[in-house]
Amino acid sequence: MSQAAAASIPVPTLAIPVIPVRQILPWAMFVGLLALIALYFVSSEQGAFAVFAGTGIHEWVHDGRHLLGFPCH
Repeated sequence: MSQAAAASIPVPTLAIPVIPVRQILPWAMFVGLLALIALYFVSSEQGAFAVFAGTGIHEWVHDGRHLLGFPCH
């Protein structure tokens, strides 16, 4: 292929979209809140800071609790 033919081949460009922080912030806060709620139920529920009575929540998160290194019994 000659240099003239190589110069006429279009080179694709990559356009990276710009997402304003104003659009991301509410979703980031929502996901962070859900993560904190999940962490509470896995780490503290049915312990010293139990909100709900009974062992139902403890049984649902029991394996996740051990997987993350939280002792429960």
